[in-house]
Amino acid sequence: MTVKAFLEQQIIALSERFDVTLVLNTQQADFAVQNGLPVKVIPLAIERAINPVADIWALYRLAGLFRKHQFDLVHSVTPKAGLLAMLAGKIAGVRFRIHTFTGQVWATRHGFSRFLLKSMDRLLAASATHLLTDSFSQRQFLIEQGICMAEKLSVLADGSISGVDVNKFKPDDVARRTIRKQLGISDDKVLLLFLGRMNRDKGVLDLAAAFGNVAPALGQLELLLVGPDEGDLKSSIKRATGEFSDRLHFIDYTDKPESYFAAADLFCLPSYREGFGSVIIEAAACAVPAIGSRIYGISDAIKEPETGLMFPPGDVSALGQALVQVVSNPESMRVMGDNALVRARNDFSVKRLVQAWLDYYDGLQ
Repeated sequence: MTVKAFLEQQIIALSERFDVTLVLNTQQADFAVQNGLPVKVIPLAIERAINPVADIWALYRLAGLFRKHQFDLVHSVTPKAGLLAMLAGKIAGVRFRIHTFTGQVWATRHGFSRFLLKSMDRLLAASATHLLTDSFSQRQFLIEQGICMAEKLSVLADGSISGVDVNKFKPDDVARRTIRKQLGISDDKVLLLFLGRMNRDKGVLDLAAAFGNVAPALGQLELLLVGPDEGDLKSSIKRATGEFSDRLHFIDYTDKPESYFAAADLFCLPSYREGFGSVIIEAAACAVPAIGSRIYGISDAIKEPETGLMFPPGDVSALGQALVQVVSNPESMRVMGDNALVRARNDFSVKRLVQAWLDYYDGLQ
């Protein structure tokens, strides 16, 4: 859920100064009450997949909703809802129509699928009055791809959609010991963590293959994958790690990601596309350095070589080399983690991002 995962603190801060209404999918209708948010919620069904009939109906309802409530500003985040909200806002004559880009599905697509999704983003951008993106490298990508003009697209603070709650994500020795005990991992082992949705775009098969390649040389290395198996990849991951699958651990779901970051020594995000890579900053706030693919978004989250290393996306050999380089030098890994912690607290705290949101709204003309 985008609001709960990324925007809760922003919504709370905005509600102290403005009348805020959330338009959420029908299954999230009780969200504000359940989470104690002082805002009004209007449920509206918007399908994630393209469905012309349902989408036209949702557009019609949104435009009517915007006219009825006479909103001064509409701000959308996710791609499909963003397109409908910006179009509806333009139809209804909403003065400020803002969309935040958080990554592009079409970045890894080809042929007609890429053309269609890219065209939808162009239409979205043309219908908005202002655009945001959660990383500087993504901003450059969108401009180069002709999605929008540079003067229309901004980045808040140093990037990230929401920042990181440094009071929640922090080094925690108790959590470290607890999680490692549950997994049967002693403290002399190096725990490599992936946390997120397990699918091909996230590069988890590349990570598994790289782990299998370096496991003979790095006997102290264990791999933990936390998150839902969206691509039905678990058996493929086990095969990729080969005879070292006994050093592979799975957790399907957690509502305490901070505990797993605290338990880890090194984080890896081998994605093929990311808007920013918020999990890298969450790991950083727990003093955990990261290895990530060198793509837009991740290149903002990792400051190489101070807080981690990067490798070409899809290059299993290069990922393995990065793992060996970091894991073989514990002191360097510790320094990277310390640097990452300082950077997360200074540049990406949720407090800083919330203030950046408020300042941005105040500056609208």
